[in-house]
Amino acid sequence: MKEVIVRFLSGVLYVSIILFSLFMSREWYIGLLFFLAVITLNEFLKLISLKGITAYIILVLSFYFLGYKEINSTLILILLSVTILINLFLIRDVLVLDKISLFKSRRYFCIIFYIISGFIFLSLIPFTHKVFEPKIILGIFILAWTNDTFAYLVGKGFGKRKLMERISPKKTIEGFFGGMTGALLASFIFLKFTSFNNPSFNNLTFWLFLALLVSVLGTIGDLIQSKFKRLAGVKDSGNIMPGHGGVYDRLDSVIFASPFIYLFIIIINYVS
Repeated sequence: MKEVIVRFLSGVLYVSIILFSLFMSREWYIGLLFFLAVITLNEFLKLISLKGITAYIILVLSFYFLGYKEINSTLILILLSVTILINLFLIRDVLVLDKISLFKSRRYFCIIFYIISGFIFLSLIPFTHKVFEPKIILGIFILAWTNDTFAYLVGKGFGKRKLMERISPKKTIEGFFGGMTGALLASFIFLKFTSFNNPSFNNLTFWLFLALLVSVLGTIGDLIQSKFKRLAGVKDSGNIMPGHGGVYDRLDSVIFASPFIYLFIIIINYVS
């Protein structure tokens, strides 16, 4: 019971900090993301046994010039293309080959185009319409949290068939579809009580597709992180959040999904 209470209280604190920064200003939001990115990067570097400050320098420069200044839209699109390509390789490595070929030989590919890029696109998503839309990020986090919660509850109560037992023994197929159902329901409810400056975001079809993206890609992101931890021989990426593990443990799904979500949004904005 004590563990459940600690987990709940730390989760409430975590959510409160994110909500506070979101609705203060874009600068507050990017500042919080940068802080979380530093912690996540530190946890990831420990998983892949890499030391030094090079990765942190890349993170600082990337956040400033791409996440905050948005210095060049063409450069951002190039980063998006390479990031999605690397993430597709990670999907192949985990789901098909049952290994991560980048783990030892090309660690900086994972650092730049998986961890750092994930945070960069999280910072860019609420600014895709040239107006800061904090509620789109709020919606994405709600979908991710709902997906995780429903997947856990359905999996625990009704789960029988394993999703990918060799990577994450507790995940079940029933839990996966339960999480997806929860995310779809959450997208419908969220839109009912929310409106946006960007007219594309006021469309139910947009939110249903977004819920599917968050559910499927978030689950894959969680599996990829589980594989990294399994290769490193650890249960959690860190212990900064009591009852939850590390920051990387909490953000793995949105880190992986964010480039795909960003691509989805710019396509919707283009065709609308």
